Amino acid sequence: MPAIASRIVPHSETFQKNRAALLEQVEQLRTLERRTRDKSAASRERFEKKGKLLPRDRLGRLLDPGAPFLELSTLAGFCLDKSDPAKSIPGGGVVIGIGYVSGVRAMIAVDDAGIEAGAVQPMGVEKFQRAQQIALSQKLPFIHLVESAGANLLNYKVETFVLGGSGFYWLARLSAAGLPVLTVVHGPSTAGGAYMPGLSDYVVMVREQGKAFLAGPPLLMAATGEVATEEELGGADMHATTSGLAEYLAEDDADALRIARELMAALDWNRDLAPRMPDYQPPRYDAEELLGIASTDHKKPLDMREVIARIVDDSDFLEFKPDYGPATLTGHAAICGMRVGIISNNGPLDPAGANKVTHFIQACCQSGTPLLYLQNTTGFIVGKASEQAGMIKHGSKMIQAMSNASVPRITVHCGASFGAGNFGMCGRGFFPDFCFTWPNARTAVMGPEQAANTMAIVMEGSMRRKGLEVDKNSIDAMRMMVIDTFEKQTSAAHISARLLDDGVIDPRDTRKILAVALSVCEESRKRALRPVQFGVARP
Repeated sequence: MPAIASRIVPHSETFQKNRAALLEQVEQLRTLERRTRDKSAASRERFEKKGKLLPRDRLGRLLDPGAPFLELSTLAGFCLDKSDPAKSIPGGGVVIGIGYVSGVRAMIAVDDAGIEAGAVQPMGVEKFQRAQQIALSQKLPFIHLVESAGANLLNYKVETFVLGGSGFYWLARLSAAGLPVLTVVHGPSTAGGAYMPGLSDYVVMVREQGKAFLAGPPLLMAATGEVATEEELGGADMHATTSGLAEYLAEDDADALRIARELMAALDWNRDLAPRMPDYQPPRYDAEELLGIASTDHKKPLDMREVIARIVDDSDFLEFKPDYGPATLTGHAAICGMRVGIISNNGPLDPAGANKVTHFIQACCQSGTPLLYLQNTTGFIVGKASEQAGMIKHGSKMIQAMSNASVPRITVHCGASFGAGNFGMCGRGFFPDFCFTWPNARTAVMGPEQAANTMAIVMEGSMRRKGLEVDKNSIDAMRMMVIDTFEKQTSAAHISARLLDDGVIDPRDTRKILAVALSVCEESRKRALRPVQFGVARP
């Protein structure tokens, strides 16, 4: 395939300005992630006094040394727990990601009991359920390291309670689909949380630490007057010897994780997968240059071929219909030996571009080629000419093809993601297999200034129709309010805090993250599951 010839000038003023801005944004991201880790690590003395490992130390013991771990949704809940950005602790109180356990790729969730004793947070609930949905769609075993204080009754919200029940629904669906669900109970698993081990296929409980009960001693006394100790009511020994809830009884955290690793090895989970030894060349251009290519000014054009040249094998890109609808970019490439069809934007989506994408998606489905969407668009083009050319019907065809594509779909927000362009380019609302965001990306129904100008025109027209004098001060105040509202909601951090993606990533890591995501998708398509009518029932 032809290699892309880069025209970037790394020493140019624009490149250096972009690079400085992106480095600052990446550091802001890393600072927020460190804040969460530091907050959890501050509980080390308390954990060690009880003979426990910190949550991330448990994760480290569970994972295969040196194997990749793709952590997801690190900014979940940012500024939703506390409105002050300087005090907010992102992450939702749970760590989720895809990693290897005894050579088996699995979805892993770890309750971060170092933060608020693992109390359930609303966005943590949504983050946990997103992990379950990915596990189901990508045929991944689900491993949960449990230690939770349950719901924070002082911040009780009925919607968190009601919708939180979906987590148990997904556990039942995972088991019935033939995907093993393994729970390690390191600490309390109370009330509704008791159904976490109850709905698992395999349960490991830590002696004298792990506990599971529908009603803890205080609630039991309040509800019935019965007095019982935690061990009598739901201790690990009782569940391993009397109730039958636990299959394995561990002496401590490390022993429990050893058992979990041995169990995953015993499942022979990779029996359907032939070893894959792809032969490929790295990109011809340095990924470091993506920092200078990624723009914080989405009004300035960016040739996405420059991005593609730094993430695909040997910078080879076979462009599809390059002269038809040229503002829309489509073509074939490979990432770490895995073939992909790339769809991107060098401008708004027009009728020709929408038709080209529709054709390309259908062709990729015919050949079984995964689709990679690199979003960088201000949306579908507007105006008399485009409307008369059938923009609505052609854009709808594109959305139809994207929505019903039979191959994996992965989306990266690289720049602007405005209007229906977010939809047509497989935004989060269209359920891509994975969706990631660069720190400079912006997402909104339209640009802040366009929104403000639209509302100004509407307000002025309303005043004139009512026979009122046009109040420019009121219009200007409204314009500033709209711009402020949009600016606050367009940032990558704001989007990711609400789980409208699977995480904000450093542009330089794009290739390796895509390689992990593509290999997860490829592996899931090869794997033969053995579904049962219902999830595995406990005796």
